[in-house]
Amino acid sequence: MNLAWLSVGALIVAVTVSCTTAINVGILSMAMALAVGVFAGGMTPAAVLEGFPSDLLVTLVGVTLLFAIAEVNGTLERLTARAVRACRGHAGALPVMFFAVGFVVSTIGAGATPASALLAPPAMAVAARAGVPPLLMAVMAGNGALAGTLSPFAPTGIVAHGVMERIGLGGVVAETFVYNALAHAFVGIAGFLVLGGWRLFRRGAARAAVDEAVPPFERAHWLTAAGIAVLIAGVAGFGLHTGMMALLIAAALILLRTVEESRAIQRMPWGVMLMVTGVTVLIALMQATQGVDLITGAIASLSTSSTIAPVVAFGSGIVSVYSSTSGVVLPAFLPMAPDLAQRLGGLDPMNIAWSINIGASLVDLSSLSTVGALFIAGAPPGTDTRALFNGLLVWGLAMAVVGAVLCWAAFG
Repeated sequence: MNLAWLSVGALIVAVTVSCTTAINVGILSMAMALAVGVFAGGMTPAAVLEGFPSDLLVTLVGVTLLFAIAEVNGTLERLTARAVRACRGHAGALPVMFFAVGFVVSTIGAGATPASALLAPPAMAVAARAGVPPLLMAVMAGNGALAGTLSPFAPTGIVAHGVMERIGLGGVVAETFVYNALAHAFVGIAGFLVLGGWRLFRRGAARAAVDEAVPPFERAHWLTAAGIAVLIAGVAGFGLHTGMMALLIAAALILLRTVEESRAIQRMPWGVMLMVTGVTVLIALMQATQGVDLITGAIASLSTSSTIAPVVAFGSGIVSVYSSTSGVVLPAFLPMAPDLAQRLGGLDPMNIAWSINIGASLVDLSSLSTVGALFIAGAPPGTDTRALFNGLLVWGLAMAVVGAVLCWAAFG
């Protein structure tokens, strides 16, 4: 029992540090897992590191390398520019277009953060020139990117599906993706209406906002786009391993000289990958020492079969406002789903897992998150960034409550 409490204490320290400092929580988590396991538990380092998710790491490396290539060589930029150019005639169509573009770019493998980094500058610039309120544009474009974040090709989706597979909740990739996409579409539409987006259809958009020259597709861009299409077809159509396919395609694109290899490797989110794998090692130790049982017991004591969905959605959302969804929240919360379901009378653990996924994702447009910060940073000169910061902060915190209500309605 003492070892279980030590492992729980280590997780609490890791989450607290991730919320209050810039230290990579993966490094801290792995170090604490080794310290607790070896010095307090008498385990060997090799036994502690058996919890290292090597398959997950391979998948993350492959997918993020492929989309780093697409970002560095300009393929994603050209695809986005063509989509934006197709939206002409009404200011109200612009936020809707950026929602759709963000969703597609995130879904095909870029994930929410790279998609937002790509879309934020043009989206906020177009909004300023076409008279679209900056908060409205950020809410629409950001939720579009987040709607695709649980795609089996996106980094956060890879983490979520990998954890669910390990805890016996696999085989629901499509459902998990669709539920998250629907939740973000719902809050995106609600935000569009509440923030006055419907009024924008009463006047035309400034054509200057979408009339910039679009750079042409060249050999490297056609090859990269074809590689992404092959990845999607191979995984979705033939069930091939995502990481393996992404690595093979990325290696082929490098050999074909579509990108400078060093630049693509530098663009990969190594810090996030270290964060995810390090926290996973600590969670594996907690499971081995029954530390997870202590936490799930405490949550179960505060919940009933009808309230567990909103409770875990709200809790994961609040933690996710200040911490990493893919690096901390999902690896730490999802393993509790089966035990919570069992303790509360044999509920369906899928509903609890889906509530965690949705609750954690909905808040990720907060100005304290990377996605929200990217839209603030992308605002053109003259934008009231303080008002935008406050607006996104209120939006993110409100989404913790909205997520709890949605999950109660859908899964409670």
